[in-house]
Amino acid sequence: MMGNITLSAGVRQNLLALQSTADLFQQTSNRLATGKKVNSALDNPNSFFTAQGLSSRASDLSDLLDGESNAVQTVQAANDGITAIQKLVASAKALANSALQTSDTAARADLATQFDDLLTQIDQLAADSGFNGVNLLAGDNLTVNFNETSTSSVTINGVNDTTAGDLGVAAAANSWASKTDIDAALADITAATSTLRTQAKTLSTSLSVVQTRQDFTKNLINTLQVGADNLTLADTNEEAANLTALQTRQQISTAALSTSSQSQQQVLRLFQ
Repeated sequence: MMGNITLSAGVRQNLLALQSTADLFQQTSNRLATGKKVNSALDNPNSFFTAQGLSSRASDLSDLLDGESNAVQTVQAANDGITAIQKLVASAKALANSALQTSDTAARADLATQFDDLLTQIDQLAADSGFNGVNLLAGDNLTVNFNETSTSSVTINGVNDTTAGDLGVAAAANSWASKTDIDAALADITAATSTLRTQAKTLSTSLSVVQTRQDFTKNLINTLQVGADNLTLADTNEEAANLTALQTRQQISTAALSTSSQSQQQVLRLFQ
C-alpha cells in the first residue's frame, strides 16, 4: 500500500515542487490556448461575472444596432422620396407657368393632362419610398429604441405625401381653360413645395439624431467589449515567458528529484 511507503524529505519536497510546476504549466498552456486568463468562475469569480455582464450588454446593444441601421435607411429612403417628389413638383410648376404663357385652350388642355400625369407619378413615388416594410411618406410611424430596456427611444412620425394628402395638389380644373384655374394649381404647387421643404428639414433632424445614437452605440459596444477583455484576456507575451520559465523549473525539479533518489540508492548500497 502507498501509505506504507516512506519518502525522504528531499524526495518529497522535490516531488511537490514538480507537481506544483506541472499544475502551473497546465494553467499557462491553457491560457495560451484560449487567449484568456479567466475561463470560468473558478479562475476569478469577480472578473468572470463582471466580464459576462459587460459582454451580455454589448450583445444586447449589438441587436439594437441592427434596428438603428434599419432606421437610418428608412429615413434615408423617405428623404430620397421627398427629393424626387420635389423635382416632380417643380416640373408641375413649370407646366403651369407654361400654360400661363399661352391663350390656346388646346395647348393648355395638353399641359393640364401632363400636369395630372405628374400628380399620378407623385402619388406612386410616395408609395414606393418605403424600406423594410416601413414607409414614412405613406403615414407609417417609426420608433427606434436606443437601449436594451426601451427607456430611451425616438419616434419618427410619418406623413402622407400624396397629392390628395399633405401635399394638397388638386387635378387641373377645367383643363386649365381659364387663368383662374391655372393660378389655383400654382397656389397648390407653392403650398406643396413649402410642405416638402418642412418635411425634409424634419427628416434631416431625425436622421441626425439616429445617426448620432448609432455612433454612440457602436462606441459603447466597443467600450464594453474592451472592458470585458481587460478582465479576462491573458497577456500572451507574459504567458509565453512564464511557459519558458516553467519548462526550465520543471527540468530543474526533475533533475533535483533524480539527485534525491540517487542519494537514497547510495544509502541502499551500504546494506549490500
